[in-house]
Amino acid sequence: MSKVMPGFCLAIVLGCIPAITCAQEAPKAQSAPVAQSNSAAAQPAAPTAAPAANPADVASPDAILAATYDVISGPAGQQRDWDRFRSLFIPGARLMSARLTKDGSYSVGPVSPDDYVKRAEPYFAKNGFAEREIARKAESYANIMQIFSTYESRHDAKDAQPFARGINSFQLFNDGKRWWIVTIFWQEESPDTPLPKEFLPAVH
Repeated sequence: MSKVMPGFCLAIVLGCIPAITCAQEAPKAQSAPVAQSNSAAAQPAAPTAAPAANPADVASPDAILAATYDVISGPAGQQRDWDRFRSLFIPGARLMSARLTKDGSYSVGPVSPDDYVKRAEPYFAKNGFAEREIARKAESYANIMQIFSTYESRHDAKDAQPFARGINSFQLFNDGKRWWIVTIFWQEESPDTPLPKEFLPAVH
């Protein structure tokens, strides 16, 4: 991500998020805990259950992507509907961005939807953010789908030019009842990594 947080905003928090794009330091490595047999402490914490979703938000891939971009967008100081945001993600879901580090290499820093909310709220309190999809490439098989969603990020939806562009890679799953986001993985465009024409809107 770049200096802004959600490409989920995704690009700021995600996007820094989406687009979903602020730069965040990768979490510091921690030593592995000592194994404890027959102990609750040795068991990983169960993922938090998602709030109930609006059926219209999760009825199709189109709907869940539209809900994702909509819920993170808004003027500075506007409280996002974080329960709606959380409802889109399957328990255990992750958001992450490929971002450039100080030494010139790239790293990935996965966060949970709850982590994303904690990082995004201070940014959204002071900054307007509007992210929208401008192009899409999708592939699916059985109950899974991979979508490359090209995004543009603006501080205000009325701004003539975006301050950032990139690709949000959505991994989706249908459990037979609804669609879930399993992962959002994104990278912001840079002078060294321009968006290829196949990931941009068709020119007519």
